[in-house]
Amino acid sequence: MQKLAILGARRWLCRSISSKALPLPLPLPLRVCVVGSGPAGFYTAEKMLKAHQHAQVDIIDRLPTPFGLVRSGVAPDHPETKIVINQFSKVAQHERCSFWGNVTLGSSISLSELRQLYHVVVLAYGAESDRSLGIPGENLKGIHSAREFVWWYNGHLDGRNLEPDLKSTDTAVILGQGNVALDVARVLLRPTTELATTDIASHALATLEESSIRVVYLVGRRGPAQAACTAKELREILGIHNVDVFIQESDLLLTPVDEEELKSNRIQRRVYELLSKAATSKPKHAGLNQRELHFVFFRKPDSFQESKDRASHVSGVHFEKTVLKGVSPGKQIAVGAGEFEDIKCGMVLKSIGYKSVPVEGLPFDHKKGIVPNDRGRVLSDTADPSVLEKGLYVCGWLKRGPTGIIATNLYCAEETVWSISKDLEKGGLISSSVSPKPGRDGLLQLLHDRDVKIVSFSDWEKIDSEERRLGSSRNKPREKLTTWEELYNTTSQ
Repeated sequence: MQKLAILGARRWLCRSISSKALPLPLPLPLRVCVVGSGPAGFYTAEKMLKAHQHAQVDIIDRLPTPFGLVRSGVAPDHPETKIVINQFSKVAQHERCSFWGNVTLGSSISLSELRQLYHVVVLAYGAESDRSLGIPGENLKGIHSAREFVWWYNGHLDGRNLEPDLKSTDTAVILGQGNVALDVARVLLRPTTELATTDIASHALATLEESSIRVVYLVGRRGPAQAACTAKELREILGIHNVDVFIQESDLLLTPVDEEELKSNRIQRRVYELLSKAATSKPKHAGLNQRELHFVFFRKPDSFQESKDRASHVSGVHFEKTVLKGVSPGKQIAVGAGEFEDIKCGMVLKSIGYKSVPVEGLPFDHKKGIVPNDRGRVLSDTADPSVLEKGLYVCGWLKRGPTGIIATNLYCAEETVWSISKDLEKGGLISSSVSPKPGRDGLLQLLHDRDVKIVSFSDWEKIDSEERRLGSSRNKPREKLTTWEELYNTTSQ
């Protein structure tokens, strides 16, 4: 049903854009605010600008730098994925669009205030927290979320002070086998001479150059037939120079249910084939003190073990073996088998999922970690889909959960914009009988009165230029500025 809804939204948008006619003759400018400047936010702004010629769109973000996870989430050795920034920059430079950074929803301005200023508010601020395992020892030193680690090596302002200890141990355990887990494993194992020519943060590169990590375990609850990564990411990590890959061939045995799953999923089947091939390939560097990557399946963490030599520091993970149990056609979950084993390590990265954070005045489903919505329309009451929050919409991870790739947000944005357009046609969002919404002017006045130092897109262009200049002298595409002070000093030049 969701795919049909998105296809319907795409057809509607194509018709409205190609005809160059407004879906609704609006007597007043349509004031739109998008909260969040990642892919979901920029795709929403782009679609709104194309579909509604009278729309004025403002994008706000708590960071002074735009582009969300394209800047702070995409791995530094994946520059081709970041090319979408060029498209987003054109959106921000559009005459009816503005970007305002360092504006935090909840402190700089409340959600209720935004809704008073704009006809439409679209929340697209993603997921900036982490799911918890809720098992003993989770707060030991040396245990980090993969999000924190990714922010650290990507130069995110909030990740600058993480300071992971990569020198005191030679073994790291990564919980999870999705693309983010593979990203952090690849950064730990890839030669730093290769990372040095990427846009990796300089503080992270310096730490990685002194790293003692030689062995990385990627541990999953289910089997290779259910591995959550894509074939592209898997192929890349399997091809790292001077890394031996270890997979227990017994883990690759398929049940009839596994085989049925693989028959209906081409991507999953390709992942399984790559893992099978890697399992039967002999290590090329055994005994040469090279780096090792171990894929471990059918294990779930039961507790973290504390080091006897280093107080409050992790020294290993206590795992319970699992078996798969069918819960519905084509879906199996991992359940404990009552057998346990340990993997010794001095560092753990939890790649078990991001989590969105609610703001005051926003309906929120804490169990699912999303804003309850109907095709992007925010629901006041999850029990009654007909009760909507007028003028309030959602897009991206906040709408559907932390899943998908960058392009997934394009389809997600199309559906939300379709819903906005339908609501405009019904006449429920804008009225000539009431005072016009102040929109951008009202926002800027309020932020000025509160002494909020906003960062415009032209300010970002100064930051961008300086980062590129610094990077060019080091054979890097850019050298990211990773402190508020550096960023502010650059915008004031």
